[in-house]
Amino acid sequence: MDYILTEGRNSRLYQALVESGLASEVTASVTSLRESGWYEVLVTAGSKQDLKKIDLMLSSAIANVAEKGVTSEEVERAKTQLTADVILSNRDITSQAMRLGTDETTVGDYRYTDRYLAAVRLVKPTDVVAVISKYLTKEARTVGFFEPTQKLITEVADKPDSAQTTENFSPGAPVLFSEVIKYLPPVDLATDAIPQVLPDEFKFPNGLRILLLPDGSTPTVTLSGYIQAGTEFDPENKAGLAAFVADNLLNGTKSKDVLTIAKVLGERGASLDFQTYREGVHIEGDSLADDLPILLEILADVVKNSTFPTKELELHRQQTITDLQQELDEPSEVARRVFVQSIYPKKHPLHTFPTEESLQQIQRQDLIDFKTKHYRPDTTVLALVGDFDLDKVRSLIKNKFGDWEVSGKAPILKYPPVAMPEKIVSVNPVLPDKAQAVTYMGYTGINRYDPRFHAALVLNQILGGDTLSSRLGAEVRDRQGLSYGIYSSFQAGKNVGTFLIEMQTSPEDSSKAIASTRQILQQIHQQGVTALEVDTAKRTVISNYNVSLANPEELTDRILMNEVYGLDKVELHSFTDKIQKVTLAQVNQAARELLHPDGIVVVTAGPSVLAEKSIR
Repeated sequence: MDYILTEGRNSRLYQALVESGLASEVTASVTSLRESGWYEVLVTAGSKQDLKKIDLMLSSAIANVAEKGVTSEEVERAKTQLTADVILSNRDITSQAMRLGTDETTVGDYRYTDRYLAAVRLVKPTDVVAVISKYLTKEARTVGFFEPTQKLITEVADKPDSAQTTENFSPGAPVLFSEVIKYLPPVDLATDAIPQVLPDEFKFPNGLRILLLPDGSTPTVTLSGYIQAGTEFDPENKAGLAAFVADNLLNGTKSKDVLTIAKVLGERGASLDFQTYREGVHIEGDSLADDLPILLEILADVVKNSTFPTKELELHRQQTITDLQQELDEPSEVARRVFVQSIYPKKHPLHTFPTEESLQQIQRQDLIDFKTKHYRPDTTVLALVGDFDLDKVRSLIKNKFGDWEVSGKAPILKYPPVAMPEKIVSVNPVLPDKAQAVTYMGYTGINRYDPRFHAALVLNQILGGDTLSSRLGAEVRDRQGLSYGIYSSFQAGKNVGTFLIEMQTSPEDSSKAIASTRQILQQIHQQGVTALEVDTAKRTVISNYNVSLANPEELTDRILMNEVYGLDKVELHSFTDKIQKVTLAQVNQAARELLHPDGIVVVTAGPSVLAEKSIR
C-alpha cells in the first residue's frame, strides 16, 4: 500500500499532490511495533498553497484508491521495489546486525524478514484495497497543520521568548576513552588478513574513466559517479543553475518522458540520483545484479540526451523555491551559508548561494548550455562494485557511453587565494522565535593533497571528530553542559578546503560555548596533545575506515573519489598504513599550523537575543 501511494513519481499521492503543484514533497512511513502501529503521511505544501485544500486532495486521492482499486501492474511494481529496497539496505554488517536485532526484538524471530518477503510476494490487488479500506478511514485519522508565522521584532529582549533548559550531560568529570577501552575487547588493526582487492581501471577514447570491482557477496550492484559540473561553475546572477541541471536530468530525454524513466527504474526496484556539490555532481545508483543493464541504459540516456521539458522545469523551480524558503528558516542552514560567505569573498566560486531571485532568472536554454559545456566524458568517472562479470560490464559500458562525444577542452576553474582572518570575525544573523542557536567557527583549511592531511585527520579526531569522546565534546558538552552536540572537520577537496566547528546550543549559552571552544583551540595550539590521545585517535580512524569499506556504497565512493583526486588506486588500502605512521610530533605540528583561535570566523544564527552579544 505505502509504495503504491508514495514511492516514486508514478505513485498515487505524488501524482495528486506534487505533480499538481500543491505540494513540493510527500513522504510516508509505516511504523509496526509489538503492540500497535500507525501509518504517517507528511506533505510539504508548495509556496502559498492552502493546507486545507491539500488535505482535501489527499483524502480524495486515498478515497479514490479505496473505491476504484489498484492495478496488478502497480502491485507488482510495489512488490519489486519493496523487495529490492530490503535487499539493498541490508548489505553491510551494521545494517544486517540491526535487521537481525529488530526482528528478534519485535517478533521474536531473527529470520522474520525472510518470511516477510515471502508474504509480500503473495499480496494481491484486493489485499491492498482491503488494507486501505480498513485502516485509512476518516474516523481513524488524526490531522495536524503546521503553518509557520513570524512575529515582528521591534526590540532586542534580554531573554529569548521561549524558556531554555541548560543541559548537563555528565554530573562529574568526563570519563576518558583511555579508561573505557580497558574494559573493551582488543581490536586487531592488522590488515594482512584482509584481501587487498583493488578495482580494475579502464579509460575509453572519449576520456571516460571507469573502475570496476566485482563482489559476489550479495546479488546487487552499486554505482557511484562524478562529473565535474558542480556549483563552483554557477554564474553569480543565476546561482543554482548547476543543481537545476542535475536535478532535471531524469525529467525527460529524446526518447523517454519523466514518467517512463521513473517506471523503468521503479519496475526493477532500481534507484538513480544526482547530487550537486561545490566541486562536482555525484551520481548514485543501486540495483539488483540482473538489472544493471537497465540502470546503465537510463544513466547513459539522461547524461547524453536529456531535454529539460518546460513543464517539469517549472514544477522543479517552484519546489526548489519552497525548499529554499524552508532552509532559510533553519538556524543550521543560515549559519552555514553566512559562515561560508564570511570566509570566501564575493567573486570567489564558493561565495555564491542560490536565492529566490537567482532561481527565477534561470531559463531552459541556460540548462541546455550548461550541460553542453560541463557534462563531458573526459570529466566523468564511474565506479561500480557488485555481482557482475568484469568483461561483460566493461563491454556494456563501452556500448552505452562510447558514442558520448567530447568537443574542445574541459573548462578549468582557478580558485583565487583567500587570506586568513587577522582577528575574530563575528556575525549573528537573527531568526526570530527559534529555541536553538547554531554556531559555525572556522576559516580556510587544507586540500586533499596537503602533506599534513593524515596528521590533520588524527588531530581532528582528538579535537572534535566525535562529540562523545573528543576534547570539545568532553568539555563543552559533557562537563559544562553548554551544547547539545559539537564536532569539528577538515573539509579537504581538490581545491581550497575549510576547517570548521559546528555546535548547537541554547541561545543564552552560545557565547559561553564559543569562549570555551576557543580556549580548547588555544590550549591544543600551544600545548599540543598527548601520545595516548594520538594512539587512541589513530585506532578510531582506522577502525571506522575498515568498517566503512564493508558498506558497498561507502566502498564505491572511496574508489571513486580516490580516482577523482588523482590518487593511486592502492590508496584504498594504504590509507590505514598512512594513518598508523602518523606521529605525535606531526600531530602537534599540525595543531600549531592549522589551529588559529585568534583569527577565526564565528557565525551564530538564532533568536534576537544573540544580536547584542559579541565574542571576546
